[in-house]
This record gives sequence, C-alpha cells and structure tokens, in this order.
Amino acid sequence: MRCLCDEMRENEFRRLLRQTLIITALCIAAVLVCYFWIDRPVAFFVYRHHINTIQVFRWLTYPPPEVQNWSALVLTILMVRRAWGPFQHWQKVLLVACLSLIVADDFRISLGDVCGRYWPETWTHDNPSLIGTGTYGFHPFQRGDDIGSFPSGHACRILGFATVWVIAIPHSRIIATVLSAPMLVSLVAMNYHFVSDVIAGSALGAIVATYAAHLARLETP
Repeated sequence: MRCLCDEMRENEFRRLLRQTLIITALCIAAVLVCYFWIDRPVAFFVYRHHINTIQVFRWLTYPPPEVQNWSALVLTILMVRRAWGPFQHWQKVLLVACLSLIVADDFRISLGDVCGRYWPETWTHDNPSLIGTGTYGFHPFQRGDDIGSFPSGHACRILGFATVWVIAIPHSRIIATVLSAPMLVSLVAMNYHFVSDVIAGSALGAIVATYAAHLARLETP
C-alpha cells in the first residue's frame, strides 16, 4: 500500500512538472509578445490619459504587501492554535496560503535580479524608466531597485495567496477572481508594471501556490 501511494504521489508531481513546463513556455511566449508589441503602447496610453491619477487604482495596490506584512503574525497565531488540536480545513489553507505568498515573493526577488528590467515610470531616486528617461529593456544579472520591474511582486503575491484557496476550496474561485483581477489591472493602470510583468508575476505566484497546495495535500479530487 505504501509503495502504491508513493508511486501515485510521484506520478502526481511528474504531472505537475509537465504542467509547469507548459505554463512556463506559454508565459515566455506571452512575455515576448507583450515586450515587442504591447508593453510600451499600454504604458504610454496610461501616461497620456492620466489613468494613473485615478485614486481607486492606487488603493487597489495596497492589499498585497499588507497581507504579506501580516502573514508572520497570522502564522504565529496559527502555530499557537495548533497546540490545542488539529487545524480546521480553512485554517490549514490559510497557513499554506501565507507560506506560499512569502515563498513566491522571495522567488520573485531572485528572478528579478536575474532579469533586471527597468520600470514603466520613474518613482523613486530618479530611477531610469520608459516614461521618465526613455529606458526600456532587460539587463540580466544587475541588481537594484531601479531594475526590479520584472516579474511583478504584487501579482506574484496575489496569485501566490489566492491560488491556494482556489485549489483547496474550488467554490472560492469566483471570490478569488473578483478580488484578484482588479488588483492586477491596477498595477498596469498605475504604470507600476508593464503588462508582461504582471503576466510573469501571476504565473510565478500560481506555480508556487500549486506546488504548496499539493505538498500540503490540499488539492480537491
């Protein structure tokens, strides 16, 4: 029985690996399309039409980092709670979602250093940007806040957290979509990120969350 279970788990993670490779290939293709034909026109459109002055879009960018800031406290409370008995299902899902968010964002930081992409607009310390200085493109293996646009950390956090809930509690997908989609759109609407940054960050967050949910055995048959 144990050998059979081990074999089933191995097959499950081989399937996950195949799906991950497919998603990664599709993501790379989408990023290339956006890089050459979509990112710059959208960034200039947002800038020329002053879309980033709409306050609601700014407010929608606040929740992802705030959720990460409070994740450590949530994890601490859950660990104290565990001393009084097994987790309820939603508590285990919350635990895994917080861990997934943290790991996904750390993964994003590492990938950001590898890719080294300039931002759409200048927003801190006169950083080079497409709108501010006409700077556009990737500069691999250069570190610094001025070249950390790709992939989007906000998008990575959003999908890293929400995807765990969708996998563990499938009927929550509507709520997750309604909450996540406007926040993802706001990143482009504020010119905080290019479209391809958001696509890559979303894919990365979703992949990390999928593995987290499966490792914790939260997946629904």
